[in-house]
Amino acid sequence: MHSTQQTDEPASKKRAMPPIPAWQLALAVMGPGLVVMLADTDAGSAIVAAQSGARWGYRLLLPQFLLIPILFVVQELTVRLGLATQKGHGELIAERFGKGWAWLSVSTLMVSCVGALLTEFSGIAGVGLLFGISPWVSILATVVFLVVVVATGSYRQVELLAILIGLFELAFVGVAIVSHPHGAAILTDMTHIPLGNKQYLFLLAANVGAVIMPWMIFYQQSALVDKGLNISHVKPARWDTAIGAVVTQIIMAAILILTATTIGSKNPATPLNTVQQIADALIPFLGLYWGKAVFALGMLGAALVASIVVSLTAAWGLGEVTGYKRSLAHYPFEAPWFYGVYVASLLIGAAIVLSGVNLVKLAVSVEVMNSLLLPIVLGFLYMLALKALPPPWKLKGRYAWLVGLIIFFTAALGVYAGVMGIFS
Repeated sequence: MHSTQQTDEPASKKRAMPPIPAWQLALAVMGPGLVVMLADTDAGSAIVAAQSGARWGYRLLLPQFLLIPILFVVQELTVRLGLATQKGHGELIAERFGKGWAWLSVSTLMVSCVGALLTEFSGIAGVGLLFGISPWVSILATVVFLVVVVATGSYRQVELLAILIGLFELAFVGVAIVSHPHGAAILTDMTHIPLGNKQYLFLLAANVGAVIMPWMIFYQQSALVDKGLNISHVKPARWDTAIGAVVTQIIMAAILILTATTIGSKNPATPLNTVQQIADALIPFLGLYWGKAVFALGMLGAALVASIVVSLTAAWGLGEVTGYKRSLAHYPFEAPWFYGVYVASLLIGAAIVLSGVNLVKLAVSVEVMNSLLLPIVLGFLYMLALKALPPPWKLKGRYAWLVGLIIFFTAALGVYAGVMGIFS
C-alpha cells in the first residue's frame, strides 16, 4: 500500500518547502471578491447613486457606508460555500434541494444576467454617444472585445484584466474631489435623514438593491472554485471580499457626492435616467473635460467589468445544473457549451439594446426584477450556509441569527423597491 511506503532519505536531508509570505499568498488569492465588487458598481448602480445625490443631497451618503458590512456579510457566505464545498451555487442547490429548485434558481439567474447586460450595454452605448460614436459600433466592438478576452485567456488572465478595467471606476472619486464638496453641508445632511418621506425610502431601498445583486452570489462562488482555491485560503479570500466591499461603496459615495455638490445644489429636478443625462448635467459644473471624458471613463470601466462578470456567471450557473464543462481552464473546443452560453448572453443583450426599445423603461424594469428576486437568491444562500457547510464553517449561534436578520432586512427592502417601482 502507498500509505505504508517509507523513504530511505534521512530526515536531516529532507528539505521543507519555505513558507509563502502572507503578502504573496494574499496577492495570489485576491481577485474574485474585488472583481465582483467592481462589477457591483455598474451602470445601473451609478445612475441610482447619481439620482440619490441630485435629489437628496448628502442625505443618502451615510447608508452607502452602512451597506459595507451588509455587503461583506452576504458575500462572505459565498466564500465559505465555495472554498469549503468546492462547488458552485447552482450545483449546491441541486445537491441539497433537488434539480427543480436548482432550475428555478438558475432560470432567475439567467434572466437577471441578461437584464444586467442590457443595463451595461445601455451605459456603453451612452458613453459612445457622448463622443459621437454610433451604438452599433460601440456595442458590437464591446462584444468582440469581451469574446476575445474570455476565449483566449485563463481565469487568472481574465481576472487581472477585469480588475485593471474596473479600476477606471476610481475616476469617479477623482471627479468627486475636484467638485469641491462642502464638509459642513455633508455633516448637516447626514444627520437629517427624512425616514418619513416615501420618495426617500424608495431611493434608500433602490440603493440596497443596487448593492446586493443576484448574480454576485453565483459569480464569486464559481470564481473561487475555478481559480483553484480551497478552504486554506479562507482568510485572504475574506480580506479580498472586505477590500472590494469598501472600494465599491467608496465609488458609490463618490458618485453621490459629485452629483449632490453640483446638480443637487443647483438643479435637483434634472432628470438623470441615462449616462448622457448625467454627463450633460455635470458638464456646466465641471467643464467639458472633467464632466465628459473622465466621467465617461469611469462609466465605461464599470460597464465593461460588469459585462464580463454577468456573462461568465450565466455560463457557470447553467453549467452547474446541466453538468457541461464550465471552466476557463478549458479551450473553447473543449467546453463548447460554456463558451457558447457566454457568447449567446452577450449577443442577446446587444440585440435587445440595438433593437430600439425604450432603454430607460427597460433599465427600470431590470432594477425592479432584480429587487424582487432577492428573497429567492438570498434565501437559498442562507439555507445553504446552514445546511451545506461542514461543521467548522457552518453558520451557528448568534452570528447565524445576525446574518438571518441582515438577509431578511435586505430582501425586504428589495421587495419594497420592486413593489414601489411597479406601482409608482
